[in-house]
Amino acid sequence: MRRPALVLAFAILLAGCEVPSLGMPSPVSKEGNDIYSLWRGFIVASFVVGGIVVGLILYAAIRYRRRDDEVPSQNAYNIPIEIFYTVMPIVIVAGLFGFTVATQMKVTNPASSGQPALVVNVTGFQWGWRFELPEQHVTVEGAGEVTTPAIDVPVDRTVHFVLRTEDVNHAFWVPQFLEKRDLIQGIDNSIDITPTQVGEYGGKCAEFCGLDHWRMQFTIRVVTQGDFDAWVRSQPQSGR
Repeated sequence: MRRPALVLAFAILLAGCEVPSLGMPSPVSKEGNDIYSLWRGFIVASFVVGGIVVGLILYAAIRYRRRDDEVPSQNAYNIPIEIFYTVMPIVIVAGLFGFTVATQMKVTNPASSGQPALVVNVTGFQWGWRFELPEQHVTVEGAGEVTTPAIDVPVDRTVHFVLRTEDVNHAFWVPQFLEKRDLIQGIDNSIDITPTQVGEYGGKCAEFCGLDHWRMQFTIRVVTQGDFDAWVRSQPQSGR
């Protein structure tokens, strides 16, 4: 009776997993792929460490199970083993920390993506968004329940989003990009995104910013360069 129950539990566990993205949305940006690779490495490392721990527990439980009334060795310490289980966690944590720092520097350093093909000034306010493309003289503004602001960006081109807030703190988040960045009063923050798949991706504020926080939604449409140029021509020109 135990084996069918274990199989059923394992099937339920797998059904709750998002394969192959391991609980994350499938990344649609170059930076998102880097973050996903780091996440996947952490998951693999956790399974390896967990497997070793469970394996050692089972080995000890079976190998040293009670067979008779003889008292087992009462040695209070084992220096080599104690050194091993003290050093190994430090090595594992240091390795994961190193990979994390390397990925963070790669993703957050604007120079890593080269010169951005497009600059978008993003302003968050209670409770909506303003997107300004200064070189294209295009401004899009709106709030979620009235008119969700939507902009087009070219695929396979680095977009540099400059993030500012007019009031309280907000957060710029598109789940499929696997990145988010805060808009902090008095600080000019930014995020670089290089989308790799054409599509329409919803974004939102990921920082509770007040009563109508839910209204702060927007849409990023990733299109070909030709479609992006056509979209720019179709928009009212501002700031000339």
